[in-house]
Amino acid sequence: MEITKDSVVTINYRLTLGDGKVIEESEESDPLVYLHGYEEIVPGLEKALEGKKAGDALKVKVSPEEGYGEYDPDGVEEVPREEFPADMEIEEGGIISATDDEGDEVDFLVKEVRDKTVVVDFNHPLAGKTLHFEVTVREVRKATEEELEHGHAHSPGHEH
Repeated sequence: MEITKDSVVTINYRLTLGDGKVIEESEESDPLVYLHGYEEIVPGLEKALEGKKAGDALKVKVSPEEGYGEYDPDGVEEVPREEFPADMEIEEGGIISATDDEGDEVDFLVKEVRDKTVVVDFNHPLAGKTLHFEVTVREVRKATEEELEHGHAHSPGHEH
């Protein structure tokens, strides 16, 4: 079966920035399983996988526009220290999760801790970077009605 919208796809992958240093990779025993066509992976990789079959192996170079977007300097803000919980340990280089006005969880990087403010970066850590994927397609199957209804793939024993 070919990978098309509404397919559940199982892949093993390795992600580098073209320098050979592995940023992220799946374990052989714990592959990535996703519902194709639902923006669960970066757009450039999803496009490259379209039409592939189990057993196919490919190398994909994904531009920032098709990955995590361009780096946005406006994504860096200086926030008053009192907006953070008083007992929160804030360290330069740390990742903090917060809830935005719409109730969505947002992660951001602490770039600098100053006396009365904290400089934070809301850009994805891989924004502005060209991504290099090595991918092997392990399995492709048609999504179940329940998976389509929920908008994501289910693994054995999955519960909501």
